Amino acid sequence: MPTVTLLEKLYGNFSIKTVEDRIQALFEGLEAKAKVEVTARSWIRVKICGEDEVAALSLVEKEFGLAPVDATCVKEGTVYRGKIVSSKKSDMDVYVDLGVLLPSPIDTTIPLQHLQAQLVDGQKLPLKRIIKLFCLLDNLPLEILIKHKAAMQNRFMAELSEKQISLFQRWIRSNLERVVVLGTFSQDVENAVRASGHFRDVIEVERLGMLEHAVICKLGTDAAGLIPKIGRRLPNVVLGVFSPKEISRYTIV
Repeated sequence: MPTVTLLEKLYGNFSIKTVEDRIQALFEGLEAKAKVEVTARSWIRVKICGEDEVAALSLVEKEFGLAPVDATCVKEGTVYRGKIVSSKKSDMDVYVDLGVLLPSPIDTTIPLQHLQAQLVDGQKLPLKRIIKLFCLLDNLPLEILIKHKAAMQNRFMAELSEKQISLFQRWIRSNLERVVVLGTFSQDVENAVRASGHFRDVIEVERLGMLEHAVICKLGTDAAGLIPKIGRRLPNVVLGVFSPKEISRYTIV
């Protein structure tokens, strides 16, 4: 009976049963059952049993990814995916939770100087400004490269991966504003857009994680103007605006 920790957190108003049903839907046609629990840091842990548990585990890993869990599994020079935590905790670092729980929970830090170099051409913007520009909010999925590991000091240090930088660059080059939505399922986001009467102003809802998405606005649509319209239909979510025009004031893509 394999037990794995997904690269997804459960937060907001969603029950374990809701997530369990969604995972079980992946197993259609397989003899496999999923049992979900949540760790102390909100990571989703899944136990899989049944004749087809190996195939089911492969589907889960492909759909969600798996957390490293043990600090010994995290290697320097390796790329990992995690979730931003405590985005308001520091003026000098962004913290990323990779799902490391053993021997104790460890967060990874991305120093401000790395973010300045990678995102705003080395300009000395304060961290709060960079967080707002790039929507580096709690629970946003982020792919990072581990640069230094000091597990005995309960610390990893990292920078953004090339893939993560390329994603932000693609968003900027598109010249399309996005509403970043953190804390609900994609169907809920799509329903909110339709109910707001702004479905024609949106190209698509881009999936970033199980509960994290980006609403891609059509050219000329003001993402900030959509926030109150869709936000009232999405209680307990966090919304941010990714504006290529605003970011382009600080960076050359």
